[in-house]
Amino acid sequence: ATMMGQQHGALGMRQQQQRNGMSPAGLALCPTHVLRPVHSMCQQPAQRHTRRQGLEAVAGHSEPVAMQSALTPQDEQPIASTSGTDDVDRSINTSNLWEIDFCSRPMVDERGKKVWELLICDSSRSFEYSEYFANSKINSAELRRAVEAILARPGAVRPEKARFFRSQMQTIITKALTECGIKPVPSRRCFTVMSWIQERMESVYKLDPRYSDKSQSLFSLDLGPPEALPDALRGEQWAFVQLPLRQLQTMLKGVEEADIFGNTFDLATIGADTLPKDILIPGVAVFSRRALPLAAWTNGLEIAAVKADVLRSSLILETGVNQRWKYGGWKPNQDAIDEAENWEDCKQGVKGLHFLAVQPNPDSEDLTGLWLLSDREPPQV
Repeated sequence: ATMMGQQHGALGMRQQQQRNGMSPAGLALCPTHVLRPVHSMCQQPAQRHTRRQGLEAVAGHSEPVAMQSALTPQDEQPIASTSGTDDVDRSINTSNLWEIDFCSRPMVDERGKKVWELLICDSSRSFEYSEYFANSKINSAELRRAVEAILARPGAVRPEKARFFRSQMQTIITKALTECGIKPVPSRRCFTVMSWIQERMESVYKLDPRYSDKSQSLFSLDLGPPEALPDALRGEQWAFVQLPLRQLQTMLKGVEEADIFGNTFDLATIGADTLPKDILIPGVAVFSRRALPLAAWTNGLEIAAVKADVLRSSLILETGVNQRWKYGGWKPNQDAIDEAENWEDCKQGVKGLHFLAVQPNPDSEDLTGLWLLSDREPPQV
């Protein structure tokens, strides 16, 4: 880990003092700011509030965070995609990070067998590649052949790693990418390729004469019970917080410029680019005296989402493709249940958009980690 620069703008927190038995937290917010319950994140317009730079805590918790929480020959030819209305050549990769999907599509060939497709792109879709495969050619050797052909193109750059979100294809994808010198990364942060798949459902698959609505993918997200994370990822306190979208995007520039640990993505990939800039985005802030190493360790996880599990009275951190971790807890009472349920409702009200932040303490102006997250199900295609 490298030393991170200081984040501009305070992440001030106001903790609920009586309900959770916490001592009063200092404020980096306007002195006239009034703490509101979590449900008002959805019900009260953001523009009615006056605040300085800072997160607004809507629920604080003093418990330690438990963190570690049959095709014709022409059908099989690759398509170097140049989709869109522009004339940009998208066939040459120059990105260090790919997103890959290799799965059957809702199409059948003349033998009644499913048609498979390989999709590869970068996060901006400046590089796109698609190729159909016969059902009999679904193996790591065929996938490696396709990847090697992409990399052999003049000017092509070999990416350092490639994300994929289908655990059922992990063996084939991992073997093929490893043999090509690319690190395979199981991750649900495949926002761009997921959106591309959904786009192709309407613009490609349903228009293909081989389309069959009876040939849907049997892909499912197999999530097991949450486990406990290592001590290295254990924080000390946490809080439900909220932040105007405009301010959140400003803070995420620190991630883009590598000033702080974290990860972000283009809101358009989840259909959230039309959200008002002043709308409040729900999040979770974690506090630790060892905030810098905590952020560094957390950055090693492919964080998908944070969820408030009312039945377990616990925050659940979802990472990779199907990993789940116990991330923090609360005492099971009606107030806490209401807060957790309303926080989840607010998340859905902003298209699943939320964030995770790491900082030394509620009064600190330092931000050591910030992850933009999306609570979304992978496409059923």
